[in-house]
Amino acid sequence: MEVKNKKVLDLDFYETVVMYNCLTDSAYLASIVDTLEARFFKNNDIKNIVTIITKFFTERGTVPTHTEIKAYLTTDELKTSFKNVVGLFTGIDKKFERNELIENTETFLKEKAVYNALLDAADKLDSKQLNTTELLVKIEKAVGINLSQHMGLEIFKDIDIFINDLHSEEPHIKTGWKWLDAKLGGGFLENGRALYVFAGETNVGKSIFLGNIATNIALNGKTVLLISLEMSEMMYARRLSSAITSIPLSHLKAESDNLKQLITEIGTGKKSKIIIKEFPPSTLTPHQLKAFVKKLIQKGIKPDAIVLDYLNLLHSSIGNNSYERILYAAQQVRALSYELNCPIISATQLNRSGYNVDNPGLETISESIGLATTSDAIISIWQKDEDKELGTINIGMTKNRFGPNFGSIALKIDYNTLQITEDDTINESDEAREFTKTLSDLSST
Repeated sequence: MEVKNKKVLDLDFYETVVMYNCLTDSAYLASIVDTLEARFFKNNDIKNIVTIITKFFTERGTVPTHTEIKAYLTTDELKTSFKNVVGLFTGIDKKFERNELIENTETFLKEKAVYNALLDAADKLDSKQLNTTELLVKIEKAVGINLSQHMGLEIFKDIDIFINDLHSEEPHIKTGWKWLDAKLGGGFLENGRALYVFAGETNVGKSIFLGNIATNIALNGKTVLLISLEMSEMMYARRLSSAITSIPLSHLKAESDNLKQLITEIGTGKKSKIIIKEFPPSTLTPHQLKAFVKKLIQKGIKPDAIVLDYLNLLHSSIGNNSYERILYAAQQVRALSYELNCPIISATQLNRSGYNVDNPGLETISESIGLATTSDAIISIWQKDEDKELGTINIGMTKNRFGPNFGSIALKIDYNTLQITEDDTINESDEAREFTKTLSDLSST
């Protein structure tokens, strides 16, 4: 298949261009030194000199002078290499348009990184040691190389840009609960760049909350992708359809005709979509999740939000223990919210110190505090025995980059349909409830 509008770069020639700028421009070298590898170059002379200058830059933070380079030319081979490299520069124009230089260098680095990743894979395939997940990570890293020239916001110079942003309304997706919307500054960020996590002990209702979030978002006319790593697609479909139609779970089969009509009418009327996709636990990596979403997008389905049940069950080949594995997974999932331009909402477990505790804190997050440091907002879930009897469940703000990181509220939970709703009366004080009752009695006389 022909790739249209893609610049074809003479990689062999461009080796010399990269080498020249590495030797003469500290800012250029600084922008690529973390990505640059000697094996990206076919020319052995360039390989030798690249090794010297990258080592020097890493230690000193600058390009070596001519005199400093000579001190590193400790063998006849290195001296010859340097002489040959300098000789290559006579054949190139020394003036470069900056944007063109950066764009071409980015292409050079990407293509070389992908090529070498495939070479490594071929070697391991011959020895039957190929790890396809590791290969995918390398290729994702290669194609993700970005030499952006945007230098950030200079607040004194760019004050007009900042003021315009202050007056612009950042779009949000409503959570379905006004209290949580207020805490998050309006709801989930519609354009992504955020990871939201619900944290609770085992069996407290994390999946119920995630299911409610999926339906609440969808009923606003949005498209939701719900990734399940522990519950079947059909079981989730039962829960969501019960919550959407208010038909009790135990009545779904008997009322299947009514269920079909209601689901069809609601989905069509609100232009809602919920895609439920099940993967076995600890088999799906963040990169594979991204690949699946890309397939959906290619089919014309662009998720407005992704609900992931739940983050700890993602697989990662990176990390020597659960702390490192979950930290990496959380970082990659949050990065996905940038790439896919949609919020990602997930859940995590609490450790034993968070059980039977009102509004448990970050220190009770299970397995990896790295998840807590990575997430943009963490909402705790807890429930006491008396709450279960009353049909209530509590949530509280534990971490919040968008507003206050404190406060809690009790919500009503209908165990027949698994709907979670707000009810102001259950959060009133005893005095407020007595006053409300008095008003009600007076109005009825």
